[in-house]
Amino acid sequence: MKFLLVFDFDHTIIDENSDTWIVKCAPESKLPSGLRNSYQPGHWTEYMGRVFVYLGDNGVKEDEMKRTMTTIPFTAGMVDLLGFIGENKELFDCIIVSDSNTVFIDWILKAADFHKVFDEVFTNPAAFSSTGYLTVRNFHTHCCAKCPKNLCKRKVLKEFLDKQLERGVSYTQIVYIGDGGNDLCPVMFLKKDDVAMPRQGYTLERKISQLAQDLSPVECSVLVWSSATEIMSYLKVLIKE
Repeated sequence: MKFLLVFDFDHTIIDENSDTWIVKCAPESKLPSGLRNSYQPGHWTEYMGRVFVYLGDNGVKEDEMKRTMTTIPFTAGMVDLLGFIGENKELFDCIIVSDSNTVFIDWILKAADFHKVFDEVFTNPAAFSSTGYLTVRNFHTHCCAKCPKNLCKRKVLKEFLDKQLERGVSYTQIVYIGDGGNDLCPVMFLKKDDVAMPRQGYTLERKISQLAQDLSPVECSVLVWSSATEIMSYLKVLIKE
């Protein structure tokens, strides 16, 4: 009897968007309007690549970026929740599927000593070049019309579950915790015994509600949360059952 917890990162584990937080490192903490306006829908990773070039051109170094990123606050109750999951790792496998990048997530989790809570992190690969610039690549290619070009979270989840099955691991229940529009695709993949936990007041909650109004509701149960203590309460009930 094992449960799989799937977390988004930005606005779910942390209470901000890591990609927009890094702008604090830019001169006067803002980007030139030409750069800001260069974003095209579905091509966020390419846009962030340009942001990182701008930061590098302005002499922003790795240690300054790291200092800035590790000041991002965790979402209310999240520190307690991750502590609780860490104490019950024999019952929970735990993964992150995020449109952030490996460098940011690694910094933030390690600074708070939460990296051991997560079995795997699926996000856009990032690294510092020999010239000290942060570079980021798309996580994968996929054919899903609903998702941004660089990441279909449903595909990630499905491939992870298939790989686990090959290892002889199957899950009693999947609990998916997220907030964004790109979390809808994996939520629609969940089955009736699974649970989607959208953050209150965010896009995922609105999209799930809209589906219910259109009489094509998601198959899984839906539990809305505003503090991670509510997620922890649910998990405590789950492991008592």
